[in-house]
Amino acid sequence: MKSMIPRKTSMMKGLTLLIAVLLCTAMLFPLTASAAYYNTYSTVATLNNANGCYAAQGFAVGSSYVYSVKVNSSNTKAVIYRTKMSDGSTTLMKNGDNGTTYATYLGHANDVVLSSIGGKFYMFVVTMNAGSMSLVKLKYVGTTFYKVGQYTIKYNGANKAMSGVKISSKDANKINFLFKSSLGLYRGSIPLTANSGTIQVTNSFNLNIKDAKVNGSTISNISSYASQGLGYNNDSIYVPLTYKNVSVVLVYRNVSKATGTIKADSNLSFRITSAAYSDLFEIEGVGIANGDKLWFSTNRRTKPGDTAHDGVHYFNGYSVS
Repeated sequence: MKSMIPRKTSMMKGLTLLIAVLLCTAMLFPLTASAAYYNTYSTVATLNNANGCYAAQGFAVGSSYVYSVKVNSSNTKAVIYRTKMSDGSTTLMKNGDNGTTYATYLGHANDVVLSSIGGKFYMFVVTMNAGSMSLVKLKYVGTTFYKVGQYTIKYNGANKAMSGVKISSKDANKINFLFKSSLGLYRGSIPLTANSGTIQVTNSFNLNIKDAKVNGSTISNISSYASQGLGYNNDSIYVPLTYKNVSVVLVYRNVSKATGTIKADSNLSFRITSAAYSDLFEIEGVGIANGDKLWFSTNRRTKPGDTAHDGVHYFNGYSVS
């Protein structure tokens, strides 16, 4: 009679191996499940086309209101809308310097950041122009704004135009800015209360987008996506990119220590692919309010020439806190 021990030993080894594989697989599941992907949104307000300004550009998020800038086709006029986040009520802001409802000095107004200084409230707007109007400072009181300053941005001795701006930190003496130009991020500062001057910037780091994963996969034509402004929260930046009716938002972590070229967080991504606005769904700017929703503004078109659907929105389900 043959012994059964070798057979039992072999079966036990096989069972042990199977259990080990199952345990390893189970250990992988939490990592996969932790990847967060958001692809639906809610609209809070639509933005009109006052003074012929039909193209949404800069966007900034405060504690109770968001601020959206729209420009005309020649970038010679810009209007600013204030939207209350709680109910979507939107007001066209007034130019307190001349009584109109537009400004002629904001250029393309591609990005905006808010700041309180000495108990008063300000907006800094990057114009995408090089020279003395690279960055414009506005004071705002309620729904009225006033131009109070302008700055020249220089990099390696030459005038530099920027497409994005956020404040990375501020103290009793100065404001530290994080600027964006294409996929390059730059740092510069101004004295806290300065209303003019030159901002000498240094290249801090660059963004890798080709390896960025959105819902677990890279985007084959991501080099064709247009780069917009940026959002900033808790040492992370949120970078919107658009191609036709698709917009994605990539997230980059630990930017205060970043150098060289950095990669996006593979475990957090956002994408809107819009059938309703098949000609264009362009996220222009993003921002986070009170550690809560990821807000954004859009240019949306159902067909070429459509200017009736630009809006203010937030991604459903996402909360930083």
